[in-house]
Amino acid sequence: MSIAKLPSAGFSITVRVALIADASAIGRLTTAVGEAGAIVTALDVVSSDHRRVVVDLTCDTSDTAHAERVTGALEALPGVTVRKVSDRTFLLHLGGKIEVTPKVSLRNRDELSMAYTPGVARVCQAIADNPDDARRLTIKRNTVAVVTDGSAVLGLGNLGPAAALPVMEGKAALFKKFAGVDAWPVCLDTQDTDQIVEIVTAIAPVYGGINLEDIAAPRCFEIEARLRERLDIPVFHDDQHGTAIVVLAALTNALHVVGKRIEDVRITVSGAGAAGTAIMNLLLKAGVGDIIACDRPGALHRGMAGLSPAWQRLVECTNRDNFSGTLAKAVAGSDVFIGVSAPNVLSGADVATMATDPIVFALANPDPEIDPREAAEHAAIVATGRSDQPNQINNVLAFPGVFRGMLDAQATGWSDEAALAAAEAIAGVVGRDKANPSFIVPSVFDPHVAPAVAQAVKDALRPPQTNGGS
Repeated sequence: MSIAKLPSAGFSITVRVALIADASAIGRLTTAVGEAGAIVTALDVVSSDHRRVVVDLTCDTSDTAHAERVTGALEALPGVTVRKVSDRTFLLHLGGKIEVTPKVSLRNRDELSMAYTPGVARVCQAIADNPDDARRLTIKRNTVAVVTDGSAVLGLGNLGPAAALPVMEGKAALFKKFAGVDAWPVCLDTQDTDQIVEIVTAIAPVYGGINLEDIAAPRCFEIEARLRERLDIPVFHDDQHGTAIVVLAALTNALHVVGKRIEDVRITVSGAGAAGTAIMNLLLKAGVGDIIACDRPGALHRGMAGLSPAWQRLVECTNRDNFSGTLAKAVAGSDVFIGVSAPNVLSGADVATMATDPIVFALANPDPEIDPREAAEHAAIVATGRSDQPNQINNVLAFPGVFRGMLDAQATGWSDEAALAAAEAIAGVVGRDKANPSFIVPSVFDPHVAPAVAQAVKDALRPPQTNGGS
């Protein structure tokens, strides 16, 4: 059973309509929208005279087809003319979502002579004499490259670099909003691993960190590992490590709520791609009792035919009893289910077979592995990746603070210790005294999150370390 699509701002439209001006005119519009299943969020009068009124009616719909049905319902009203329909999401993206703004005013010749020639030559020479000064005297101090090849864009698949750009712009905007980090999209028109490594290596002098984004597995593993070997700045694949950090933070509080210790629990993970692999690796570092990794072939186990190198490494440190079988059978008796896979792979009956007070993290987006309402009939705690459900596990809780901390530490690499510290910081913002089944992770808008994560990462990465870890 799939979760019902609810109206949201992601499919908000503004409809400009002209209609006969009478006492019930506006009421007819809002009633028609409500009967069509949309939610009116604003209504503004654009113009009017003694006969007609023109209004902009804004409403949330559930998808493009629903928006068309709402518009059709308005058009069907007697005396109503639809003049224009605007998709507010597309309007927000017009011309892009980020820009470059100078930090210096350049008001006169003196300032121009210092910011540019001839004064800038002195700064160039200073960096040539001491390359480490680039972190102090250039944008490298606070700038991150958001790098993608467009091969795994959100849940949409291989859309290529141009179609990936809106996501990378959004990522850059979040960096600035939540942590004051200047980030810039770098969308590469190649999906060749060697070329990506060479290109990122070549542009790295500008940046204090590299955020890899929406690169398909298993190439993302190799790209990250090779860049970490070659660069003296942190390389962080957010789809892997950002997800893992927030999952561990949420699990820390969830286990406290149900009174279980991480070293005593068994976890079944659905999806052994980039995110799933990173989640399992971090859970192992955190001391989890046991993990069963499942993917399309079922439970990954030792001796299984066709294991990729990444899966082979997983089975060597998970699935203690070498279980082989389906996801449904793997879940039976497990304390925790974590899904980073596909919609509707789990049922309420499956959750009912789990251990006492089971925890279900169904994180596939937009449609989770199980309808959270169905899961909640049997689970003590349910989390998803959706903003319209409680306990949203969202990477924005991690990556802004993570990069703020790395930049502040002038870090040269990333470490497992920093990941564990970041997860602990996020969990701590909720606090054990406030955690409950509907509140195991803080809001993405909680202003305490990014500073707490930044400080934890900064402390974990000082003194600077060499590249390595995951």
